[in-house]
Amino acid sequence: AVNFGIIYGISDFGLSRDLGISRKEAGAFIDRYFASYPGVRLYLDRTIAEAREKGYVTTILNRRRYLPDLFSSNRMVRNFGERTAMNTPIQGSAADIMKLAMLKVDRDMRSEGIPALMLLQVHDELIFEVREKELNQAAFVVKTSMENAYDLDVPLEVDMKFGKNWYEMQSLIL
Repeated sequence: AVNFGIIYGISDFGLSRDLGISRKEAGAFIDRYFASYPGVRLYLDRTIAEAREKGYVTTILNRRRYLPDLFSSNRMVRNFGERTAMNTPIQGSAADIMKLAMLKVDRDMRSEGIPALMLLQVHDELIFEVREKELNQAAFVVKTSMENAYDLDVPLEVDMKFGKNWYEMQSLIL
């Protein structure tokens, strides 16, 4: 949560509130984070600069989000626009990949003749209803399909769990 907060522009005030620490400690934590990961700061600064230049940011599949708030005279509104500029390429790209993964999983399940039903998507998770006797085959197809939904420099990894409900979930090792 701290990592996501920092890369999405959380302030020392917000981090201090979330962690129950002083604002000074939170500011020092943020400074140490960016000192340890200077590439993150460069990426965020470059993203905001490009957003100001173009008026929008894009996702990995080139979907655009226009950001008129970046040009507001109100500092709070402008800061929100900057946080949106930082967040959209990351979260929007994750959504792009998830949509591709859902389509690939559906196509591959049908191709394999697996009678599983995709019930729900929650952020980066897919929930299926599948008969126990087809669990391993369905899990293999889901894992393989999701991990190969989009080619990135860093491989996508998928964890599998199963259970009759979310409270009874157990890891599934393939």
